[in-house]
Amino acid sequence: MIWGAEAQEPATIEEAQDMLREAYSARRTVAFAGGGTRLGLGARPKGVQTVLSSKGLTKILEYAHSDQVVVAESGVTLSQLQAELGKNGQRLAIDPPQPEKQTLGGIIASNAFGPLRARYGSVRDLIIGVVIVRIDGVRAKGGGKVVKTVAGFDLPKLMCGSLGTLGFIAHAIFRVHPSPEATSTLTSAGLSHAEVNAACAAMRAQQLEPVALLASRTGPGKFDLSVRFEGFKRGVEQQATKASAIARLAPADDQVWTAHAAVLCGGPVRVKISTLPTALAKADAAFPQGKLDFYPLLGLGFVTGDLTAETLSAARAALSPGHVVVEEGTLDAWGPAPAAIALHKAMKNRFDPQGLIAPGRFIGGI
Repeated sequence: MIWGAEAQEPATIEEAQDMLREAYSARRTVAFAGGGTRLGLGARPKGVQTVLSSKGLTKILEYAHSDQVVVAESGVTLSQLQAELGKNGQRLAIDPPQPEKQTLGGIIASNAFGPLRARYGSVRDLIIGVVIVRIDGVRAKGGGKVVKTVAGFDLPKLMCGSLGTLGFIAHAIFRVHPSPEATSTLTSAGLSHAEVNAACAAMRAQQLEPVALLASRTGPGKFDLSVRFEGFKRGVEQQATKASAIARLAPADDQVWTAHAAVLCGGPVRVKISTLPTALAKADAAFPQGKLDFYPLLGLGFVTGDLTAETLSAARAALSPGHVVVEEGTLDAWGPAPAAIALHKAMKNRFDPQGLIAPGRFIGGI
């Protein structure tokens, strides 16, 4: 049972079309699910009668390693895809937690990511094509198998972060990257907000290119700063040597990234912060309790712990015009509706005019 509804598991895209066509004719409300790792994101959908699961859609349909493009069904897990790409020394350059559970469709729908976002962006920067099934059972396609395309509406990026409120993601096309020859992690402990910001500025000034940069709170106003470099061995060594002269950074193992992955899927309440890259001090003050991890190159942060509605409301006010979204827990998921709510509603109406897909899950009760 998902959201109180029985799940249906199509084995083919054609079966998914038939199921949606039937639900549309009967005016039944539907929702979509993948590996079940991100169901807490967004508000709980209202009155869902049928949940369509992508777990049966597990085929890698096409893989042109020389073109660095792969086509896979939405139920393929990230681990499954990485294992196949790894045979040719390639990977999909995203690293959300629980890759053995996270499906590609779920990653797209939730715009899930990890610390590699600092270098490669999120899934919306790697997806180049998508096929969805509309609520009426009709297939719709956007993008293609080339990295640069301007043909048609940008459906692939629209699906990223949509939480499955616009259509059922059937399969997607991604650009892939070479796997790194070497990696190196360096860490510096007990830095202040100012020291973290200064270290980031120094790395930019020296034209260093970390693939990940993380500030983890260890006490009031104190953070451990971790940086990761990847690529060819010689280049990684050179960058690590330059970085070691900044903020007392010293070689460390990869345990820091494992600990951070636990924060990305932690609880009992988890929120995501979007603010200015230099606003670490504001984020620290807004959430004085709980575990705080922050990406100082991106202005993105995650807080987990026993957070209250009062803390959340005060933090949203303190970090405005930034955003605070509840990813796990029973607190108000979105906060006040954004200025672009009319555009969100218009888009929802185009794809789902009857309001049958995951009603109430998205921003503003869409």
